[in-house]
Amino acid sequence: MSSEQWEEVMSIKIVVFDYGGVICFIPSVEMRSELVRLSGLSADVLWELDRKYRAEWDRGTYDGIGHYRRMLANAGVSLNDESLARIVRADIDSWKHIDPAALQLMRDIKASGLRLGILSNIPRDFPRDIASHSDALPVFAEADIAVYSCDLGLIKPEAGIYEKLREKAGCLYEEIVFFDDKVDNVNKARELGIQAFLWEGAEQARKQVSGMAGAAI
Repeated sequence: MSSEQWEEVMSIKIVVFDYGGVICFIPSVEMRSELVRLSGLSADVLWELDRKYRAEWDRGTYDGIGHYRRMLANAGVSLNDESLARIVRADIDSWKHIDPAALQLMRDIKASGLRLGILSNIPRDFPRDIASHSDALPVFAEADIAVYSCDLGLIKPEAGIYEKLREKAGCLYEEIVFFDDKVDNVNKARELGIQAFLWEGAEQARKQVSGMAGAAI
């Protein structure tokens, strides 16, 4: 491969992953059932409320107890802080099941010489939990940079959070590769010039990164 060809394929500087639904598995039916049990609501009502209110938890407007207090109050449910804390714990724990294939891909990308990042809509309870249990989720130690919605008051697909990613990565949008499991997040990233892909599993992502890097990852 000529130096000109190598420069073209190596235009990417960093590969960035979403967390929920990409690095980790979506919570199982059993885990979701535990949240339903603790809340006292039906599954349909709980998940509808979650879709309506979760963004502000991810944004950092509320901590976990405040989020669930607000959310459940809209369904006429009032619980004490101890009960709310159990719901928050069950919620946070349900997002800790790492996809081993995704983790291996991240490690292989880093070993190839590319930088590694995480960009996630994530509530502030989660990074706090990671900090207090640093050995529980070593995947976060793999990243060179991490951008969390709760730290910025911004959530995907708002343009501002991608700009914060670009600033932290110290490169052009076009030099960033990004994987997310939400179409809207991918589309906004592409609109800004990021080389973004809808997550279809680690095997497909490996092929996509290898193709852009010009070498097997």
